[in-house]
Amino acid sequence: MSFGALSPEQLPSNAGNKSFLFAWIKELRIHQWLKNLLLFAPILAAHQEANSSKIAKLVEAFFAFGLIASSVYLTNDLIDIESDRAHPRKSRRGFASGQIPIVQGKIAIPLLLLVGFLLAGFAGSNFVGWLVVYLLTTLAYSFTLKQIAIVDCLTLASLYVIRIIAGAAVTHIPLSFWLLAFSIFLFLSLAFVKRFAELHTLRNSSRTTLTGRDYSEEDEGLVQLLGVSSGFAAVLILGLYVNTDTVRQLYKSPEVVWGLVPVLLYWISFIWLKANRGEMNDDPLVFAVKDRASLLSGLLFAAILFVGTVGWPW
Repeated sequence: MSFGALSPEQLPSNAGNKSFLFAWIKELRIHQWLKNLLLFAPILAAHQEANSSKIAKLVEAFFAFGLIASSVYLTNDLIDIESDRAHPRKSRRGFASGQIPIVQGKIAIPLLLLVGFLLAGFAGSNFVGWLVVYLLTTLAYSFTLKQIAIVDCLTLASLYVIRIIAGAAVTHIPLSFWLLAFSIFLFLSLAFVKRFAELHTLRNSSRTTLTGRDYSEEDEGLVQLLGVSSGFAAVLILGLYVNTDTVRQLYKSPEVVWGLVPVLLYWISFIWLKANRGEMNDDPLVFAVKDRASLLSGLLFAAILFVGTVGWPW
């Protein structure tokens, strides 16, 4: 395969082995596809998960979203290649480290977009429309919005919410005000966690500002305050929701659903405690899927929903 103008020393020496393949898997952020499970939130919240035809559409949408998201990750990494090289962890990414030639990324991006939108067509035109909104929003973030303080975190939170709206578009399930309000505050908190973790790393570096971001070390306390407040707002919204007639209609044991509130309150407090100690990966999703306390909180959250739905076994 020819790499055009690339000189021999630019070609990765491991291009034919497993480490090169692993570098591509990491570059595509396959683990980040977990975020696309949010597509299933509306159908689960409406208790229509037994509808096999809607689930099949959501599976198609899941993979379409993943391919489009990966194309955006590649685009963002090519744009941020210089700032990534100055970052202690991001410098190990495929493009920044030189493991993957830049020309391969430029070829992969349109291919991922093409296959992603072809697959999205099977999920329905409504979904395609929201996928376009997601793509345009992520591109706007990559080129401009990520450089604007606060706006960058609001945009990241909106990208999570767009997945939920897209899931509703696929299944034609009306969106609940409660689900949207809860989601925007929860994901805004997670977005601030991400930015706070990056600011926290400045303590051990010679820099005073984040490269490519409109934040300085003086903003760390404010970002933490905004993030914790957003997380507790999500807990409050959840607490108000579980006391509504909707919950009493959807769940056989609505009193059990109250257990969701302390679980979420603990987890929000826990991730911010970890972030404050400098023990948080700058991506909260990566942290959550590897952290035992987070996984146990997720299992307990799911168990409470299950028992609330089917009722007490005695």
